[in-house]
Amino acid sequence: MANLYVQALHVHPVKSVAGTAPDEVAVEPWGLSGDRRWALVDAEGTVLTQRQQPRLALAHARPLGGGGVALGAPGMADLVVEVPEPGPLEPVVLFGKKIEAVVAAGAAADWFSAYLGTGVRLVHMDDPAVRRPVDPDYARPGETVSLADAYPVLLTTLASLDALNSLIAQGDHPEEGPLPMNRFRPNVVVAGAQPWAEDGWRRIAIGDAVFRGVRECGRCIVTTTDQRTAERGKEPLKTLAKHRRIGKSLAFGRQLVPVRTGTVRVGDEVRVLE
Repeated sequence: MANLYVQALHVHPVKSVAGTAPDEVAVEPWGLSGDRRWALVDAEGTVLTQRQQPRLALAHARPLGGGGVALGAPGMADLVVEVPEPGPLEPVVLFGKKIEAVVAAGAAADWFSAYLGTGVRLVHMDDPAVRRPVDPDYARPGETVSLADAYPVLLTTLASLDALNSLIAQGDHPEEGPLPMNRFRPNVVVAGAQPWAEDGWRRIAIGDAVFRGVRECGRCIVTTTDQRTAERGKEPLKTLAKHRRIGKSLAFGRQLVPVRTGTVRVGDEVRVLE
């Protein structure tokens, strides 16, 4: 097997908002430190993502010490949001499931509402150790996740992206390719693999951390959203539907759950243990 190594790391502090690419990051039981601990909700308390609001792609969030975030977006003054003081928990709904979160200060709601042109609030997951279990169909007892879509860590590989882009070039919408990796919003990007090798990774080690490979990542309309313009196209879903249908999923990437915490760094060797 070719040498596998971490080509990039990505942390998205606010769900569906652009994040940062650190050189190293701590791995916590529920994901990379600071990843997707914040999210936007509508008036009914339902979590909003780029599925409903593609312009979230143009906003960005940088993690600050203590868990706060620095926000920016086109046409908006930058805003620093601190972690809310402990207070009443409010129910929010994420993919039909109820969880609890703490509402951020009103300035954050005003900022995002002005940017999106609709009333929203920013919420924070205060205690990811207890707030949201991983899907019981795939989880082991006690495993939890932040406000990520389903699992703590998403891994993708450069080789699979190259293979997908080759398929797009041969398909019905070649003008939409090649797609960049940010369409898939991964946490860990691996170089040196064979295309689609990650499908079979059941257990891997990176730096001090060990991860359990749970399942493929089923992709949604967010992947069709250009992260630089917020405009939508047909790809990669059209091509994934033809070539990468696994069960009910249009698959790209591997969902991971940490089984040993530690620190991961760009350039770290990726060791496939099973």
